Amino acid sequence: MPLITYREAIRHALSEELDRDPNVVIMGEEVAQFNGAYKVTEGLLAKYGPKRIVDTPISEAGFIGAGIGASMLGVRPVMELMFWSFYSVAFDQILNNAANVRYMSGGQINCPIVIRGPANGGTNVGATHSHTPENVLANHPGVKVVVPATAYDAKGLLKSAIRDNDPVFFLENTVLYGEKGEVPEGEYTIPLGVADIKRPGTDLSIITYGRSVLHSLAAAERLAAEHKISVEVVDLRSIRPLDVDTVLASVARTHRVLIVEEQKPFASVGAQLAFTIQREAFDELDAPIHRVTTVDAPAIYSPPVEVEQLPNPNRIFLEALKVLA
Repeated sequence: MPLITYREAIRHALSEELDRDPNVVIMGEEVAQFNGAYKVTEGLLAKYGPKRIVDTPISEAGFIGAGIGASMLGVRPVMELMFWSFYSVAFDQILNNAANVRYMSGGQINCPIVIRGPANGGTNVGATHSHTPENVLANHPGVKVVVPATAYDAKGLLKSAIRDNDPVFFLENTVLYGEKGEVPEGEYTIPLGVADIKRPGTDLSIITYGRSVLHSLAAAERLAAEHKISVEVVDLRSIRPLDVDTVLASVARTHRVLIVEEQKPFASVGAQLAFTIQREAFDELDAPIHRVTTVDAPAIYSPPVEVEQLPNPNRIFLEALKVLA
C-alpha cells in the first residue's frame, strides 16, 4: 500500500465522496481559494468548482447554521472548522439544533452533516486555540464523535461519517497532518463505533485515542525493550458510539488498565471509561485504573512546558510502571 500523509488521506476521502455523491459539498473558512488553512482541501476547488467547495465568512455560527439547514434538505455538507476551539461560537447550532432535529421531528428529518477540523494542543497557539471538546460533544445524544489517529483510519472513518445520516463531529490533530501511513488505493470504509487493537499484549491495556495512540505505542515499545512488559494498545477511534465490548475484552486479557487521553482530567472521556470498566469488569482488575491526561490548566504557551503538559511517551511509560508495581 502507498504511504501517504494523514492530510492526504483526508483529502482522498473528501474527493472520493464528492465524486460518489453529488449532494456532498465542502464549506468553511479558506477551504476553496486558499486551499484550506492546513492544505487539506488543496486542489478541490479547481476540480469541483465554487458550488461544491464553498468559502464562508469568518462566522462559525453563520456557516455551521447554514450547513445544518442544507443538510435537513438533503445536502451532505462537510464543514471545516479552522480550530475545534471555535465550536463554542456555534454551540446552539451544533448541540441544540443538529443533535436534536431527528428526535424533535419524530424521525422525519435527518441532519447528515460532518463537522471536521483540528482539536489538539502541542502547537503553541495558546489556551483559546487548543481545546479537545470530544467529551462535551459526546455528552449530547443524537451525535457521533470520531477521533482518528492514523492516515488509514482517517480516510476510512471520514468516508463513513459523510455517509452517516446523523451529525458526525470529526476531530483531527494538527500535529498528525504530516504523519505518513499505509493507505489502500481502493475503496474502503471503517464503521463508526468500532475500536482497533493497534498492538496486542498480555500485561497491561492502554486505552487511548487520537495522537495519544502514537505516544502510547512508543511507550509500549520502551516497556517491552526495557522491562519485557507486554502492552496492549486499544485505539477507541470513536468516542460516541463507544466500543465498550473491545475495551472490556482487552481488560479481561491483561487485568490492568491505563487510560491515556489529551484531555483535562475532570469529567473527561477517560473518567467515563474508568467508570464503565470498574462497573462492568471490576472482578477482572488486579490493580486500580490509572490515567495520563493533559495537566489540568489552560494550554501553556511555552513550547517546552506544553510538551510536559500533554501526554507524552515518557509520562505514559512512568505511569505504566506504577500500574504494574
